[in-house]
Amino acid sequence: MNKFLSLEDLENSDNKTLSFDFCGKIDGIDSDGPITANLCAKSLGDFVQIKGHVHAKVFLDCDLCLEKFLYDVSSDIDELYAKTSIVNEYSNSEHGFEIKEGQFITDLNGEKEIDIYDLLYQSVILSFPNKKVCGINCKGKEYLSNQEVADPRLDVFKNIKINPKK
Repeated sequence: MNKFLSLEDLENSDNKTLSFDFCGKIDGIDSDGPITANLCAKSLGDFVQIKGHVHAKVFLDCDLCLEKFLYDVSSDIDELYAKTSIVNEYSNSEHGFEIKEGQFITDLNGEKEIDIYDLLYQSVILSFPNKKVCGINCKGKEYLSNQEVADPRLDVFKNIKINPKK
């Protein structure tokens, strides 16, 4: 699969729709095997919609014990791109332009291609949990409490005395 989706190719395709699959590595994501995705791009006049699904098994660092663990990413993709600048076009119109909750539009700023790798990278990264924990039985606190990890730069704070206001 090409790294970029050409808007010209999309406009010239049957029904202004292109379907494509991705199977490979993406820089910046430590995965166990290939990242796979099935995507469908459709031209909607001033906008391009890309829908699909991405799946990957990625290595994350546990926030508690700091060990690597395997995390299964399975995420739906539904992205909307504006071919022309939506800020200029819709801010001056009397009707305005409403973006509904959970809807995001990426302004292509006149670009003639969409970076598919970037779309997949963002979809995978945004699927990571807020708190990355290797498992329910993680011994993180126990592991870290047994470690002598003193940063000498923090020694200056050992002798600070705080007097509470009365």
